[in-house]
Amino acid sequence: MFLITGANGQLGCCLRDILPAGAAFYTDVSDLDITDEKAVFAYGQDKELKAIINCAAYTNVDKAEEEPDLAYQINAVGPANLAKLAAARSIPLIHISTDYVFDGSSNTPLDETAPAHPLGVYGKTKRLGEEAVLKHAQTAVILRTAWLYSPYGKNFVKTMLHLGQQKEEIGVVFDQVGTPTYAPHLAQAIMHILPQVQPNTREIYHFTDEGVCSWYDLAWYALQCVQSPCRVYPILSSAYPTKAKRPPFSVLNKQKIAQAFHLALHHWTQGAAECVKRLSS
Repeated sequence: MFLITGANGQLGCCLRDILPAGAAFYTDVSDLDITDEKAVFAYGQDKELKAIINCAAYTNVDKAEEEPDLAYQINAVGPANLAKLAAARSIPLIHISTDYVFDGSSNTPLDETAPAHPLGVYGKTKRLGEEAVLKHAQTAVILRTAWLYSPYGKNFVKTMLHLGQQKEEIGVVFDQVGTPTYAPHLAQAIMHILPQVQPNTREIYHFTDEGVCSWYDLAWYALQCVQSPCRVYPILSSAYPTKAKRPPFSVLNKQKIAQAFHLALHHWTQGAAECVKRLSS
């Protein structure tokens, strides 16, 4: 069975959707505190585990600036503990990371060799989590993803659809460019690559959907899918100040994962259209 942490989040819920009944132990913070090493080992020591999938993370980018210690515990200490458990049990760890490990200064898609230079607490703690996994795991795959959304939880697409019902017009930033990732696509990719992970390998891969867009483009497209009369207009990030600075360009190059695991990727518009359809029904 798999141990899936952060199982009530977007990705965890999407993994539940595709895994057969009884295939995994689904845990969230109320079931397992991953920042507590003793608790992690106590939970995992007597279970038949074939892999750990860590979906747990502190993801509130702005609030992380106010709670750096908590973000560090969840994003760095937690992955270290799970990596140690995976190593002790000789099983692979799939760990989810983020495009926010980059500063956004590039203007070409970033591959896995690009130097990490996070701008804020969230990105810094996620980078420390990557380093901890690479240090402590025996077999691990780190998947950097970006702009995750789904029919579950709080996310940008759901927010835009809600605002589209409430407002006549919405201003959305157009000077932050990346690639949205439909969480069911990431869940499917995890289950596709997991059987192919070779023992004693520790690798970072980039995974998002294909294509490039701004937050403005994503909002415009989502509202077009529901034929909303709400007007979406582009604004600069400077017109919408936030506590944490976002990378202005974080398009990830996915060639490594596509070639290594014979993985076919979806265009971001396919995921957005499917998500909107599910939410509308």
